[in-house]
Amino acid sequence: MNNAKVIIKSDANQLIMTMDGGNRRGIDMEQTVNDLVQESKLLEAYYNDVVAKESVLHRLYEESHNSFEALRSLSPESETISLVPLGIGVYVKSLIYPLEKVLVNIGAGVVVEKRKDDAVNFIEQRIKEFELATKQLSTQKQQISHRMMEIQNTVNSYVGQMRNHDETAHSHSPSHSHSH
Repeated sequence: MNNAKVIIKSDANQLIMTMDGGNRRGIDMEQTVNDLVQESKLLEAYYNDVVAKESVLHRLYEESHNSFEALRSLSPESETISLVPLGIGVYVKSLIYPLEKVLVNIGAGVVVEKRKDDAVNFIEQRIKEFELATKQLSTQKQQISHRMMEIQNTVNSYVGQMRNHDETAHSHSPSHSHSH
């Protein structure tokens, strides 16, 4: 008899089911389970990618928010003493002259001079874009999680059916009886 094996890995354990290789329904079910496991692996990789993007967006949001607050606090009439980061926790004191204009990187390495109010508006717009992108990524994560749960439930159902089929096949096999 030709036995096919279906291996399903979960976080906690590994389940190996054997079934009659001649059973067309069993083979179809096995192929479906294998396809679902592959889809689940792809979804997991996609989910991890979304989480990484979410992390980058969070850092950009924080940086934008900090820039927004710092720019708003700078005075257009008087000098401001500030600490300028050089890296790895090293700062130098700096004097910022009355501020009318700032340099803003608008993307693709292009830097333009903007009035302070325009720069604040630019940063506010970027913050809104980051918030929207974060919401979209959150929605994607929920959709991926939902699909992964559907797959897990379907695989569990198929494994249960295969287990029942395997148990039924074993219980219908001829048994040896002994008479005294």
